Amino acid sequence: MDVEQLRLQQHYAKQVNWLKWGPYLSERQWGTVREDYSADGDAWNFISHDAARSKTYRWGEEGIAGFSDEKQNLCFSLALWNGKDPIIKERLFGLTNAEGNHGEDVKELYYYLDSTPTHSYCKMLYKYPQQPYPYQQLIEENKRRGKLDPEFELIDTGLFDKDEYFDVFAEYAKQNEEDILIHYTICNRSSADAPLHILPHFWFRNNWLAGDTKPLIFYQGDGCIRLHSAQLGTYYVYADGTPEVLFTDNETNNQRLYHSSNTAAYVKDGINNYLVQQDKNAVNPNHEGTKMTFWYSLTVPAKSTISIKLRLVNKKLSSPFADFDAVFGQRQTEADLFYAEKQKEVTNPDERLVQRQAWAGLLWSKQYYNYNIKNWLDGDTGEPPPPANRRTGRNNHWIHFVAEDILSMPDKWEYPWFAAWDLAFHCMAFAPIDAEFAKRQLRLLVSSNYIHPNGQLPAYEWDFGDVNPPVHALAAWRVYKIDCKATGKNDTVFLEEVFQKLLLNFTWWVNRKDSEGNNIFEGGFLGLDNIGIFNRSAPVPGGGVLEQADGTSWMAMYALNMMRIAMELSLSNPAYESMAIKFAEHFLYIAGSLASLGNSLGLWDDEDGFYYDLLRRPDCTSDRLRVRTMVGLIPMFATIVFDEAKWKSLPNLIERLDWFMQQRPDLVQLVSRWKDTQGDEQHLFSLLRGHRMKLLLRRMLDSNEFLSDFGIRSVSKIYEQHPYQYRLNGNEYSVKYTPAESDSGMFGGNSNWRGPIWMPLNYLLIESLYRFHEYYTDDFKVEYPTGSGQYSTLAEIADALGCRLKNIFLRNEQNERPVFGGHPKLNHDKHFRDYIMFHEYFHGDTGKGLGASHQTGWTALVALLK
Repeated sequence: MDVEQLRLQQHYAKQVNWLKWGPYLSERQWGTVREDYSADGDAWNFISHDAARSKTYRWGEEGIAGFSDEKQNLCFSLALWNGKDPIIKERLFGLTNAEGNHGEDVKELYYYLDSTPTHSYCKMLYKYPQQPYPYQQLIEENKRRGKLDPEFELIDTGLFDKDEYFDVFAEYAKQNEEDILIHYTICNRSSADAPLHILPHFWFRNNWLAGDTKPLIFYQGDGCIRLHSAQLGTYYVYADGTPEVLFTDNETNNQRLYHSSNTAAYVKDGINNYLVQQDKNAVNPNHEGTKMTFWYSLTVPAKSTISIKLRLVNKKLSSPFADFDAVFGQRQTEADLFYAEKQKEVTNPDERLVQRQAWAGLLWSKQYYNYNIKNWLDGDTGEPPPPANRRTGRNNHWIHFVAEDILSMPDKWEYPWFAAWDLAFHCMAFAPIDAEFAKRQLRLLVSSNYIHPNGQLPAYEWDFGDVNPPVHALAAWRVYKIDCKATGKNDTVFLEEVFQKLLLNFTWWVNRKDSEGNNIFEGGFLGLDNIGIFNRSAPVPGGGVLEQADGTSWMAMYALNMMRIAMELSLSNPAYESMAIKFAEHFLYIAGSLASLGNSLGLWDDEDGFYYDLLRRPDCTSDRLRVRTMVGLIPMFATIVFDEAKWKSLPNLIERLDWFMQQRPDLVQLVSRWKDTQGDEQHLFSLLRGHRMKLLLRRMLDSNEFLSDFGIRSVSKIYEQHPYQYRLNGNEYSVKYTPAESDSGMFGGNSNWRGPIWMPLNYLLIESLYRFHEYYTDDFKVEYPTGSGQYSTLAEIADALGCRLKNIFLRNEQNERPVFGGHPKLNHDKHFRDYIMFHEYFHGDTGKGLGASHQTGWTALVALLK
C-alpha cells in the first residue's frame, strides 16, 4: 500500500480527515438557480458576472483554483491583475445562455493538471493575458455569430499569438489534514518584462446573515494573518516575502448594485475598488475583516519565472517555509507512485498523460453543494421575502431536498450543479482511484435528502422534476465490482443499501412513465436533449404519446442490473432471490414490448433492422419515427453475463424462468437464451439475440452512418445530405446530421445530440460489446467496418472503438491532438500542446472538442478505456 492509499484508508476509517480541505469552490456561483431570488426565475440575470464581485452569495462561493473546507466556511483562491483590466481577475468569465451563440460558455484558458484523491497534492494552470482582457469583444462577437457559426473563444482573439501572457500554476500540498502549503508559480511567456499583481484571497462565506457568529480575519504582522470562526476555530496564514495586506468584508455593495446605503463600511469589492479605482477608503485601515488578500505587486522578467509561497495551518509556526520545498517534493513523489500503480498496464507515455489529466479534472471538479429548497423558497431571515409566485415556480415540489455536501460536478463553470445521470458516470470513472468516494456519491443521491418521497431522483438544479436515464443501478454494480477487484472484499452493505432505494425509483418509473401500462416507457428528456424530431420534454404536438426506444431500453437495462444485484445479494441472503425473479420477469415483459407482438406495432423494425420511437396518435393509429439515432442503439446496453456457478446457486430463479418459458414462449424467443452456456460457462441475458445484434452493428459500424474515426456518432451521417423529414398535423419536422454545435434553439441551444460523439454512450456501447463477447467468444464475428470485407470479434471491435475515442486526445501522425480542432498553437506550442481539455462532446467527423470545455465528469471515462 502506497502512502496515498494509506491516507485514503485513514480517512474512510475516520482516523484522519484528509478530505477536510479540497478544491471545493465552484468556478461560477453567479447565474445559478440557488442564488436566484427573482420573481421570474431568470437566474442568469439575477446575479450577473458584473454583479458578482459586489454581491454576497447565500449558498456557496467561487474562485480561481480555489480551496475550501468541506462546509465551505473558509475559502481561498487566486486573483490577478495585469494593471490594464477594468477589474481584477477574481472569477472566470463566460457568457450567459442568452449571450452565447450556442448557450452559456466559459471564455478562459485553464487546465487541471494533477491531483491525488485526498488532494494531498494538486496542480492547476491558468493562462492570463498581459493585454486587457477582451470582455466586450467576447460578448459582441459571439452575439454577432449565429447558430451555424463556431463559437468565438479567447484563443481566437489573438491575445496569445505573440506570447504576451502569464502561465500561472497553482499547486497545493498537505503536510497534514490541517496544514496546507500553497505555491503559485508565474511564468512570463513574453519577450518583454511585464507587471503583475498577484492577489491570493482568503475569506469567510457570509453565514452570519443567517444567524451564525461573525468570524474575523486580522493581521498579526510579519506576513501572518489570523483567521477565527466559531465553526472552524483558529487558523493562520503565512506569506513569504513582503506583500501588503488589504482587508475588507464579504458584504454586498448595495450602493453599487441597488443605489441604496451599504450596511457595512467595507464591502465585497473593496479590494478591487482600492486597486483599480484607487479608492483609498475601500479597504479597512485597521487590517481586519472577513475577506483579505496578500498584495504582491511585481514585475516578472521576460521569459522568466517567479514564485509565491503561502501556508494555511491551524497552529503557529516559527519557520513556516523551512520545510516547504521538501514537503512539496515528497507529495509530488507520492502522487507519482500512486498513479504509477494505477497506470502500470498503460505503456504509452501520451496515454498516461491523458489518463492522469482526466482523473485530475475529475478530482478538481468536486464542489461544495449547498441547497435547502424549503429555506430557499421561504427566503432568508432578515431579508425581504421572495415574490409569492416563486412558491409555484421552479423546484417547488422538492421541499424535502436538503444538500450540504461535497459532490462531483459535471463542469464547475458551465454546470456547477449536480446532474443525476452525469454523476453515475462520474462514479464509474472515480472507482479505480477512490471507490469509497464513488460509493458515497451514489448513497447521497438515493438518500432521503435527495430522492423524492415518491421515488423520483432529482435530475438537475434547473428542473429537479425532469427525467434523466436510470443508470444508477449500473453505476452501483460497476463501482462494486471495481472495488471488489481492488480490495478483495465484497461490500454488499453498500450494494444492498443502494438496491433498496433504487427499488423506490424503479417503481416510480413504472408508475409514472409507462402511461399505457404496456411496458413501453415515455421518459421524455432522458438527457439526450434535442435528439428527437420534437422536444421530448414537452407534450407531443397535436396530442398523442411518444413511446421511446431509449426510455424503454434504459428500463430494460435497469431491470437487468437490478436482477444482477439481487442475484449477488442472494448469495449471502436468500431473500433476494425472489427479487431477482421479479426483475427477470419485468425484463422479459419489457423485451416483448420492444418488439412486434401480434397485431401491435413495436419499436423494432424488421425492414430496417433498427429500433425507432413510436408515435401513438389520439385516433389510435401509430407511426414509427424512422430516424436513425443513438436512441436505436441503446437496446444494446441491456446486457448482463453471469457464470454457471452463480446460476446454479439460484434454483428458484431457474425454476421460475423454466415455467416462464413454457407460459410465454413468445417473449422468451425475443431475448438471449439464458439457459445455454457459452464461453467460460457464461449465461447471457440481453434484449438482443445474435441476429438482431448483427443488424444493429451493421448500421453502427458503417462509416456512412454512425462510425466515425473518433467513435460512434449520435445521429446517422446519411442525414447530412438527406435530412429526415416528418409531417405532423400540418407541420414539417426535420432532423439533420450536425456534427458540431447545435443549430437548434431547443434546450437553450447549448448542447447537440444530432451528430457529435458523446463519451458516456460510447463507453456503454463498448462495455456491452465486451459483455457479448464473454458469451459469444471468438467464434462470433462481425464485419468491421461495414462494407470492408474484414471480420472481427466483438472484443476486437470494442478495443478498436476504444482506440478511436482515445485518439480524440492522443497525438496523431501530424503530432496533433484532434480535440484541439486543428488549432496550430494548441497543437504545436510547447506551452499548450500537452494540456488537455475534456469537453462535453466531440465533432462527429474531426473529433474537435465542443460544448462545456471542462466536462471531465463523464468524459473522464476515457481513463477507463483499454
